[in-house]
Amino acid sequence: MISFNHRLKSAIDKKKSCLCVGLDISPEMLGSEDLSELKIHARKVIDATRDLAAAYKPNFAFFERWGSAGFGWLEETVDYIGPDHIRIADAKRGDIGSTAAQYAHSIFTHFGFDAVTLNPYMGQDSIIPFLGHPENGVFILCRTSNPSAADFQNEQLAGRPLYEKVAAWANALNEHENVGLVAGATAPEELVLIRGLVPELPLLIPGVGAQGGNLHHSVKAGSQTGVALINISRGISFAGDLSERAIHDAAQNYVEKMNEVFNG
Repeated sequence: MISFNHRLKSAIDKKKSCLCVGLDISPEMLGSEDLSELKIHARKVIDATRDLAAAYKPNFAFFERWGSAGFGWLEETVDYIGPDHIRIADAKRGDIGSTAAQYAHSIFTHFGFDAVTLNPYMGQDSIIPFLGHPENGVFILCRTSNPSAADFQNEQLAGRPLYEKVAAWANALNEHENVGLVAGATAPEELVLIRGLVPELPLLIPGVGAQGGNLHHSVKAGSQTGVALINISRGISFAGDLSERAIHDAAQNYVEKMNEVFNG
């Protein structure tokens, strides 16, 4: 069985790209409350970036807001992306073991995602149920990109910030080579420290683009010793005049800038 972390590296190598396209298909950004128009736009984003993205990350919130119709749309989206790209469920799950097992079944078996984002707050038993199948991966929230992330994540615990403890703890869970971390581009110093603590774990790096994280620094720091996915959501999905060409050009621009770092 090929581990998720190996699958991820292979996908990045095959595409010659570490781009992850975040599918946060917002009715506010699109200017429409018509679900059919949101579906069309989501497919447009996927079609425009297939040749450039190594991964896609549908954000559950933008589907769940539509209730049962939204869950149907999420199923359609995962199928539409297909198995040639890594599909990450941006669900940020985190609950007791028996509940986590149900979430794992839903995300990996029912929806068919390859990986999921998880919240570590409830500890190891909230993570373990997701790790039973090496081909499926997890990205554990470590130092996130949101403005108030430091409220807890930078708090000192036994002389070290909590995010460092989470990184070391996650590394110890990587028995099946299917654990990664979420480390935000908007915390550049923390990103460097995290990569130093876990040189081989894959990193999922949000915060470039609309949130203001530095692309060059994120690629350089994240890929220094291991693989990193750079997630771009609004900067691609709602680029320019929202045409397929504008979306493709935005994605291509990001990939070219990433490759400049690799080739520099």
